[in-house]
Amino acid sequence: MVNVDKAVIARLKKDGKDFEILVDCDNAISFKQGNSISLKDVLADDKIFTDSKKGLVASESSLTTIFGTSNIDDVAKIIINDGDIQLTSEFRAKLREQKRKRILTHIHRNGIDPKTGLPHPIQRLELAFDEARIKIDENLQEDKQIQDILKKLQPVLPISFALKEIAIKVPAQPAAKSYGPIMNVFNSMGKVLKNEWLNDGSWAAVVEIPAGMQNDLFDKLNGLTQGTVETKILNTK
Repeated sequence: MVNVDKAVIARLKKDGKDFEILVDCDNAISFKQGNSISLKDVLADDKIFTDSKKGLVASESSLTTIFGTSNIDDVAKIIINDGDIQLTSEFRAKLREQKRKRILTHIHRNGIDPKTGLPHPIQRLELAFDEARIKIDENLQEDKQIQDILKKLQPVLPISFALKEIAIKVPAQPAAKSYGPIMNVFNSMGKVLKNEWLNDGSWAAVVEIPAGMQNDLFDKLNGLTQGTVETKILNTK
């Protein structure tokens, strides 16, 4: 079992009554997410409490009545999966950092400098985050934070979200071999608007992708076609 002094409370209110267990925060969250974690690495105590701070232990009869079992492990699993887990300050900080990285990546892939039409490097975005004093809410979904973050970033860094339509043409010789891998790239980055084989055996397509992913797309296309691909930006919207 884990150290009781470092444990947090996992709590479930069921049938009007509170049931609590003491758990390791990180391992309890991992267990709740479906990862393979042993309960002995989650539980800090082998008791089900009605009030852990007062040391009040739930009776076997109440557990059986409400949970259908008095088995500690079975009840603990229900409390972890269906209840709320108290988060440590360290875990909250880790959640914020993980969300910050995902939001940075999203803005890098979807955003461009309106003056150049090119994506901002991650390092530049990170500096802008610091300058604009961007704060990430670990409890709020990332997509609900991005618009507000963009408004705060724009005074210190010109940025806008856009889509680009890009035409590609691959010569006949590498086209047959690279068709499948290129389509996989297209589908992972955006959507295919046009896809056709030409009379000379070459292959042409038009793809719509987030503007910030343009350079990544060109790098992958050149790698798959040994640099023989032709590309043209048709539209930015």
